[in-house]
Amino acid sequence: MNNDIDPRDDHRGNNEDTAVLAELRRLVYELDPPPASLVERIQFAVALEDLDVEVARWERSASLTGVRGVGQQGTITFTVDDLTLMVNFTSMGARHRIDGWLVPAGEHTVEVRVADHGSTTTKADDVGRFVVPDVPAGTTQIIVHLADGAGGVAGKTVVTPTIVL
Repeated sequence: MNNDIDPRDDHRGNNEDTAVLAELRRLVYELDPPPASLVERIQFAVALEDLDVEVARWERSASLTGVRGVGQQGTITFTVDDLTLMVNFTSMGARHRIDGWLVPAGEHTVEVRVADHGSTTTKADDVGRFVVPDVPAGTTQIIVHLADGAGGVAGKTVVTPTIVL
């Protein structure tokens, strides 16, 4: 008995397959459509003036897996080869507070960009801690401009993936 199936020999399933795929497509868009602002969020993410940046990876925790936004409060860790950035987001109504820590520590410049709201810049202290107390809701990125002499990573710029606050 030969179990090999040649799709060229089976013409009866084409209409059924098309109908099943069309229904599956409809369900996906109905149950989990892409966010309405997806195109704008992508444009925001790639519209950095300084294109010589390194993108940090989001070290996803089990509690945040599968979510599109941060929600009320949460801590996220971002990493690149020689930098770790841990940030805690605290919701305060329509605004947010960001507390962050950088390793290696140093007086690095930290910029928080929010789509349609511009950016806020602060400086981490000598142990790598920084606070941005008043961040509006929206599509957000954190950019770290490493200070000269910071563990061999002088002049480097690191950017996080976008987060929806």
